[in-house]
Amino acid sequence: MMAAPVDLELKKAFSELQVKMIDTQQKVKLADLQIEQLGRVQKHTKLTQAEISTLPTNTRLYEGVGRMFVLQSKEEIDDLLTDKQKTVNDKIKELEQKKVYLERSVKEAEDNIREMLLSRRAH
Repeated sequence: MMAAPVDLELKKAFSELQVKMIDTQQKVKLADLQIEQLGRVQKHTKLTQAEISTLPTNTRLYEGVGRMFVLQSKEEIDDLLTDKQKTVNDKIKELEQKKVYLERSVKEAEDNIREMLLSRRAH
């Protein structure tokens, strides 16, 4: 009679850990996708900055703002691209830290499931 409550308790804990693990794995995949997309933005910004650097200083440059373009100096455009680059780098670092935390969480959940199964076999 005592085995039944323990089994139910283990089943409940096991299913909760499974749900947590699946949820965390999905968050890791989402972080990977976001990092990949930010990497493309980063590459695009670097290429744009490299292209602009070859232009003469007095070149008329325009920044896209919504559906219009605003005349900006080469220096202003370069500053905007540098700021964008810094923002993207910060976001990537943040996502990578979040991913490390999530991966650790997945590993802990896997370890807990393993321990639970081993203790169940031992009984």
